[in-house]
Amino acid sequence: MSESTADISERAQLMLRALIERYVVDGQPVGSRTLAREAGLRLSPATIRNVMADLEELGFVSSPHTSAGRVPTVQGYRFFVDTLLSVKPLDRQAVEQIRAELEVEQSPKDLVESASGMLSGITQLAGIVTLPRHEHPLFKRVEFLPLSENRVLAILVAGNDEVQNRILHTERTISAAELQQASNYLNQLFTGKDLDEVRAALLHEMQETRSNMNEMMMTAIRMADQVLEHNADEDFVLAGQTNLMEFHELCDVEKLRNLFDAFSTKRDILHLLDQCVHGEGIQIFIGDESGYRMLDECSMVTAPYSVDGQVLGVLGVIGPTRMAYEQVIPIVDVTARLLGAALNTRE
Repeated sequence: MSESTADISERAQLMLRALIERYVVDGQPVGSRTLAREAGLRLSPATIRNVMADLEELGFVSSPHTSAGRVPTVQGYRFFVDTLLSVKPLDRQAVEQIRAELEVEQSPKDLVESASGMLSGITQLAGIVTLPRHEHPLFKRVEFLPLSENRVLAILVAGNDEVQNRILHTERTISAAELQQASNYLNQLFTGKDLDEVRAALLHEMQETRSNMNEMMMTAIRMADQVLEHNADEDFVLAGQTNLMEFHELCDVEKLRNLFDAFSTKRDILHLLDQCVHGEGIQIFIGDESGYRMLDECSMVTAPYSVDGQVLGVLGVIGPTRMAYEQVIPIVDVTARLLGAALNTRE
């Protein structure tokens, strides 16, 4: 926290809290009169304008061109979540409702689907749950064989000699010698590692700008990513994404298309969830903190779920940045704990 942030006055904190709480409810810029009423402070309009100017200078609020009111920024939400938010435990009835949904005799995959649907139903946002990572199949080897018309046959051998074939479409014709080079490169790099590790490594490589990576290496990584993307098709269960269309800041056609494309291709969402697997407790990505442009108007609240101390996956909620964090956080936390407990009884 910067020195200027640490020195924010108690009055300014009260007004920021009131502004965010009002904005979360209706999504409209908050004016001075509304703010004075919501904060319960008897202040002159000039005093309120001065405090708002201070908050704007700190980068916590901004003024849309079309309104005299102000809206919170990502930095404002972050200060609110880290410093001002009061999260109350879920009441017993809500906890029992979640427990009942997850105690029904179900397979692990059905449990994950129930958890995702429940997160969506309770929060009226999008619920997301990764499937449990039980078996950790190992990458043994991959072979690429040339076909006609810029097509390549990929043969992936994993686990107990399980063989998967997939036809890849490439941007150019790749010779048999180049394909052999690509397989040798990948086999040398990944043989013996579990497929989750391999996918995470590929995602990392594709995110990074590698000036020292030659064309053969990039071709190999792109083809391997296509092969493992097929394996990742059921890596997470998403429910309630259409709920996001109810928020005016997300209902721009281009924003929705980019967001739903991300849900469909899964790669960027998976990369974000992979980061959450290695974190502890609740993690919150607000707006552009995720590092992915299509999530700039969204926030994601996640928590890992575990069995016998081993993290098996991650669950969470995706919604607009103006979500009700104090309600969403305990729901995500309790659902993660109860999903882990439900899976434990089926081990």
